[in-house]
Amino acid sequence: MSFRPPKGTDDILPPDSRMWRRVLRAFDDLAERYGYDLIVYPVFDSTDVFERGVGEGTDVVQKEMYTFQDRGGRSITLRPEATASVVRAYLASGSQIPMKLAYAGPMFRYERPQAGRRRQFWQVGVEYLGEDSPAADVEVIELGYRFYETIGLTGLEVQLNTLGDPASRAAHREALVSFLTSIEDDLSSDSRGRIATNPLRVFDSKEDRHKLSGAPMPFNYLSTESADHYAHVKRGLDRAGVPYVENPLLVRGLDYYTRTVFEYVATDLDVAQNAVGGGGRYDQLAEVLGGRHVPAVGFSLGIDRIVLALGDEAEPVPALDAFVVVADEVRRDLAIGLVRELRAGSLRVDMEPTPRSVKAQFKAADRRRAHSAIVVGDEWEAGEVTIRNLATGGEARVSLEAGAIISHIQSGSERA
Repeated sequence: MSFRPPKGTDDILPPDSRMWRRVLRAFDDLAERYGYDLIVYPVFDSTDVFERGVGEGTDVVQKEMYTFQDRGGRSITLRPEATASVVRAYLASGSQIPMKLAYAGPMFRYERPQAGRRRQFWQVGVEYLGEDSPAADVEVIELGYRFYETIGLTGLEVQLNTLGDPASRAAHREALVSFLTSIEDDLSSDSRGRIATNPLRVFDSKEDRHKLSGAPMPFNYLSTESADHYAHVKRGLDRAGVPYVENPLLVRGLDYYTRTVFEYVATDLDVAQNAVGGGGRYDQLAEVLGGRHVPAVGFSLGIDRIVLALGDEAEPVPALDAFVVVADEVRRDLAIGLVRELRAGSLRVDMEPTPRSVKAQFKAADRRRAHSAIVVGDEWEAGEVTIRNLATGGEARVSLEAGAIISHIQSGSERA
C-alpha cells in the first residue's frame, strides 16, 4: 500500500501547516472586521448548479469537474469553485436583504498538477450579495488587497477591467466572434474550439495572445451605465489608496461575470500560475440558477498559491507563546495547573507529558518553536517562576500569577 496522497493533492504538515494557519486566521479576522459572516456549505452540490452557474462552455465544466452519480442516481459534483454554491445557498435561505458572506475550504478540479495548480486546492473568499453599488466592488477589492498587506505578501499587483452589462457583453461577443473567425486558421486548436462556446477565454491563451492585437475589447462596447459604474469603481479605489493596473485582456474564465473583474497577481512568483486570487461582479448568476435577480460581487483567493508566493522569506511565527519546563517533579501537578490557567488566558502553551530532564525539556521547547520557556522550580516557594526568552536568552523572575506571566510574555520584557 502506498502512503502517498492521490496525484495533485498534498498532505500539509508542520512546519508548513503553521503558515497555512497564520494565513487562514488573518483572513478570518479581516473578513469579520469588514462585516462578512461565515457561510459553511456542502463540499459537493448538484451538477446542475455548476453547469448552469459556471457555464457549460467553460473548461471547468467541460474538462475539470469531479462528477459522479450517488446511490440515488443523482448527478453530484465536488465543488470546483465557491460562488455558484454560495448563491444557491442564499436563494435557498429565502433572504430578501443584502448579505455579506465569507467562506474557506477545499475545491476540486481535475487539472494537470504543477506548482500553484493542484487537483485539491484551498480557497477563501467573500460574496457581497444583493448590492449593485460600485461601492460594494470597491470594498471587496480593498478587503483582498488589505489581506495581502496583512500577511506580508510583496510584489502584489491588482489588475482591473470591466466586461460591461449583459447587453454590452452580447455586443462585444458578436464582434469578437467575427474577429476570431477571421483569423481562425492562425489560432491554436483550443482557441478555435472556444470561438463558438466561450470566445472570451481566447484572451487567456498565452499561445495566441500575440495574435489578438486587433481584437475588439470589452471597453469599446460599454453602455453608459456600465462605463459610469466602472468609473466609480476606479475613483473609489483611488480614494481607498488601493493601486491598480487596468488590463483590457482580463476577462476571467467563468461565464457568470459582468461589469467589474479583477485579479491579484503575485509578480514575484516565478511559476506559470501567478494569480493568487481574483473575482468580479456577477449580477445575473442568481437568475441563471433559476432564482430572482440578485446583484452581487465577490472574490476567491488561492491559499496554496499564497503560501507558495510567501515562500521562505515570510517571517517565522513562534508556534507557541511559552513552553513550561518542570525543574522539580514534585511540582508537576502545579505546572499542569499553570498551563491550564495560561491557556485559559489566551496564551499558546504546552509542556512535556512525562518526566524528562530539564535539558531535554528545553530542547523540546526549541523544537516546538516556543517564544519563551517558563521554568517551574524552587522559585515557586517565593511565588515566582523564571521566564527565559528563547531567542535572546534573557531571563526574568516573574510572579507566578497567570496575569503577570501573560503580561510579561506579551510585552516581550525579557532582555539578554
